[in-house]
Amino acid sequence: MLAPVMRAGAHGPLIEALRGRGVPVWTGHGVTGTDGDAGGVLTAAHVAPIDAHGSPFGPARRIECDLLAVSGGWNPNLHLYSQAGGRTSWSDDVAAFVPGTAVDGHRPVGAANGTFDLAEAIAEGEAAGHETPRPRARPVASGTGPATLWLVEPGPGQEDQVFVDAHRDATLRDLRRAVGAGMRSSEHVKRYTTIGTGADQGRTSGVSGAGVLAATLGRPVGELGTTTYRPPATPISFALLAGRDRGQLLDPVRRTPIHDWHEANGAVFEDVGQWKRPWSYPRPGEDLDAAVLRECRAAREGVAMMDVSTLGKIDLQGPDVGVLLDRIYTNTFSSLAVGHCRYGVMCRPDGMIFDDGVTARLTADRYHLTTTTGNAAAVLDWLDEWLQTEWPDLRVHPTSVTDQWAAVAVVGPRARDVVRVLAPDLDVSAEAFPFMTVREATLRTADGGLPARIFRISFTGELSYEINVPAWHGLALWEAVHAAGAPHGITPYGTEAMHVLRAEKGFIIVGQDTDGTVTPADAGLGWAVSKAKHFIGERSFQRADTARAGRKQLVGLLPADPDTVIAEGAQLVAGIPPPIPAAMLGHVTSSYRSAALGRSFALGLLAGGLDRRGETLFAVSDGQAHPVVVVEPVFYDKEGARRDG
Repeated sequence: MLAPVMRAGAHGPLIEALRGRGVPVWTGHGVTGTDGDAGGVLTAAHVAPIDAHGSPFGPARRIECDLLAVSGGWNPNLHLYSQAGGRTSWSDDVAAFVPGTAVDGHRPVGAANGTFDLAEAIAEGEAAGHETPRPRARPVASGTGPATLWLVEPGPGQEDQVFVDAHRDATLRDLRRAVGAGMRSSEHVKRYTTIGTGADQGRTSGVSGAGVLAATLGRPVGELGTTTYRPPATPISFALLAGRDRGQLLDPVRRTPIHDWHEANGAVFEDVGQWKRPWSYPRPGEDLDAAVLRECRAAREGVAMMDVSTLGKIDLQGPDVGVLLDRIYTNTFSSLAVGHCRYGVMCRPDGMIFDDGVTARLTADRYHLTTTTGNAAAVLDWLDEWLQTEWPDLRVHPTSVTDQWAAVAVVGPRARDVVRVLAPDLDVSAEAFPFMTVREATLRTADGGLPARIFRISFTGELSYEINVPAWHGLALWEAVHAAGAPHGITPYGTEAMHVLRAEKGFIIVGQDTDGTVTPADAGLGWAVSKAKHFIGERSFQRADTARAGRKQLVGLLPADPDTVIAEGAQLVAGIPPPIPAAMLGHVTSSYRSAALGRSFALGLLAGGLDRRGETLFAVSDGQAHPVVVVEPVFYDKEGARRDG
């Protein structure tokens, strides 16, 4: 370990502590460069004598190391002071901007006032509490204050390797380009280079950026000042400052409370947003196709179970929730009875489908809203945006509870038998617990009674119960369902089987069967659009293009060869190839092999929609054209007779 410092006096206690541990301390030195391996991992640092302007003037030594610690000293947190109208000033004593002008009703003390000695900070705080005037800690003796070295001058062509703002990847070259373009103000340079606009809002780069700019212009840093501190003053965690977007840290991985069970039981996972979701559970000797067919068959003929914990969940409370949902959804929710559920569709202002899901009314002023897995954050943001900017008068409090609930879907003709064992005190008959209702129950588990919220909703068309419990009981719930269903041969199924089951019923997946140009009417959801109220996107339905005939709409497709699974994304064209016609009429959005149908099938968006029913088109992919017949998008149980078991 080696400690190069510019001035020993500014770090006296630290220097003595390092020397006491046998660490060499070189004053007047700085790190002039580093080496790394092919993976970007630090292997060595170059240390050389540096003058007051940051220019090396002696030979550099290469020192092998795997850690380089950099300290830029302390800076007072000036956000609240500045937002209260205070003007900062530069202090050579602490080499930082400190509170300058006095502000009525606002008195910075301690570190916020540039007093970094612990004893002095405590005394200053006590004095402020007793309203006793106390001068700032005595000035640091000349020549012993912190050195203000803003940068180590890089070698030729290396300005883009000197990072002024690590959050924005803004470099010395960016700053000097701004100066070359005529920028002289910190505010202008901030906007030209984005320095100080990252997640830390300038906490790690604001002062150093001002200092480098001052050094470049040859002006005192105090003359330039800081950029404007704008509200809100939000604390920043050290974890955020230290995080690096690389490798596994590039995007957080989210796992449900049941993940370990899935992994131990052979699940193959797929990424859905940030979530790891079981794709399928292949048994020894099974490929993915065989496993999916088995899982689908279990859901249609017996009973199956699925981890649906990743679905977005938003708790809405307040007397105006019904009003909000009536404006957000295309259909009406204010009339929904307590204990009942309703499927809803959200549109953007352009009238195109944004998200869909089931919402339940738990009490008169409390609703439980579900979203698609990938849109959970976007929907919460959507609700907050409208509440804060357009309808601040509505008394509604939305809270994300996606991570607070674990959920298991019990699906199939024997699902009622399984739930009856789990919740013996709950009447699960179709009459007492009808479709699209919700009930509170106590489940029988290995650990005793477990409170649960059970929804009678279905994304497969089969009799289905979605059981929700607090997330920390998720694994206990899954194991209890698995045990209760064991006598009936209950089968876990993954997202691929779920896709097949929902597509057989013509249920859409937002983002797969929609593409930002699909209205509810295009997706066959015109029944979910109210004509008795106003909602977001309503006016756009009257636009000429939105209301015209011949729009691309959802259809079913049956390949002429029942063993051919058409590639998703295949283009739909008319005519008999070769040559393949150039005019595209639509594309395939979902395509699977079905155990229930005994053949392949697909969904697609097609110009003219069901007006082309019975026509033979061609699905073109990878230079091959497969004939397909246009049919209705509901392939299985068109009457909906199976939803009650």
